Amino acid sequence: MSAAEPSRRLCVVTCMDARIDPLSAFGLQLGEAHVLRNAGGVVTDDTLRSLLVSQRLLGTREVMLVHHSGCGMLAVRDEELAGAVERETGHRPPLPLGGMASLEESVRRSLAAVRECPWLPHRDAVSGFVYELGSGELREVT
Repeated sequence: MSAAEPSRRLCVVTCMDARIDPLSAFGLQLGEAHVLRNAGGVVTDDTLRSLLVSQRLLGTREVMLVHHSGCGMLAVRDEELAGAVERETGHRPPLPLGGMASLEESVRRSLAAVRECPWLPHRDAVSGFVYELGSGELREVT
């Protein structure tokens, strides 16, 4: 194992929310896992690209997807935000923005995206959770 390979062979995908410290929130130590963060913690094409590198080049075998209570993306409607950006800039974003109506359903969509990605060699150990900001509880989504 090289120094860049996470010792637990784990890659965590979670939200960029500044209230979340992924290492302490998920019981991890420095060097144990890759942590990928974006708005909402949703699995996007770029997330899949990073997972591909993490698995194929850096030895990860397990994926943990974590959305959280109080996420700002729950209030986002992609069409409304894209329209506002287009009105302001004259350019419409050409990609999904990741708004969600339900944390659980968003976790399920992210789980499916990882499990169905043909480029990932390790798709069997994928789990999804909702992290409760107030209590610190991780609730598994099946």
